[in-house]
Amino acid sequence: MRIDLIRHGKTVGNLDMRYIGSTDEPLSFAGISELVKINYPDCGRLIVSPMKRCIQTAELIYPGVSHHVCESLKECDFGDFECKNYIELSLDSRYQRWIDSGGEDAFPNGEVPADFRKRCIDGFLESIKTIPEYGHATFVVHGGTIMSIMEHFAVPEKSYYDWHTANGHGYITEFDGNIIRVTDKI
Repeated sequence: MRIDLIRHGKTVGNLDMRYIGSTDEPLSFAGISELVKINYPDCGRLIVSPMKRCIQTAELIYPGVSHHVCESLKECDFGDFECKNYIELSLDSRYQRWIDSGGEDAFPNGEVPADFRKRCIDGFLESIKTIPEYGHATFVVHGGTIMSIMEHFAVPEKSYYDWHTANGHGYITEFDGNIIRVTDKI
């Protein structure tokens, strides 16, 4: 089954390199401008995160296509790091501990990264149950969501951060129910 994984367009927070997870930011004008210049693949069953930035991206690149919202595909809740960038956090000892953990420790007052990844994988698996009649699904989600799915299913195996993709971009893949193989990049 073909699975396309597309990261939403840029928000103001993305432009400022902020941790934007649970904040429901819309796309920025720059993000919209970049999206309209990208050639996207044909759309399969359209599945989106409930966040504005994902819904707006899906509506912009696939106008008139109805979408299915999956709550479990939301971005990670960065807790006390939410809406801050690395410069603002550089003197916060909690941020340094999180960095030293390789990004595995829980975000203060936020989500545990391992729980976030499991939530995304569960949401992905639940969503693909709805698409056999389509034969193909298009997910418009978050960078962290894509990295979670790819780290778990993709071959060759790579670490979570190795699957980072730029805003508006992503992967065209084949999924056999157990393994994802990248066939192209967006």
